[in-house]
Amino acid sequence: MLPLMLAGCFQSAVPQMPDVPYVQLDGSVHRTTDLKGKVLIVNFWATSCATCVKEMPDLVATHQKFQAQGLETLAVAMSYDSPEYVAQFKQSRQLPFKVAFDRDGGVSKAFGDIQMTPTTFVVNRRGEIVKRFVGEPDFAALHKLLAELLNQPA
Repeated sequence: MLPLMLAGCFQSAVPQMPDVPYVQLDGSVHRTTDLKGKVLIVNFWATSCATCVKEMPDLVATHQKFQAQGLETLAVAMSYDSPEYVAQFKQSRQLPFKVAFDRDGGVSKAFGDIQMTPTTFVVNRRGEIVKRFVGEPDFAALHKLLAELLNQPA
């Protein structure tokens, strides 16, 4: 009986990605759980955040390196950002991944009320949040983690 009780405790120890709607810049509405089954980076950022702007080329390179293996990337612009600036940034930097605007702050609240940008989450194929980076990630460590996750079965 004890092993069953302990197994239940350990299963709930890994936080699940919240099921929350998000709106991409084109106005289309999606849900985070639509991305379950894929390895996912969720990056909370702002155009006014110097570290966010600095890390974006590395985030683009990471996405391009692992996209063919099944990586999805969702960049969520914070509610205090300007939608026009976010759209201009996406276009001028040719961001190759999904970009959402967190108009009412609901996405950041669902992920733990994000206060500092950038904050980046790595989610496995089972929808479990396996890593959270506050500030610019260690991209070498991020790449190692992504390679491991992408080699795991769904």
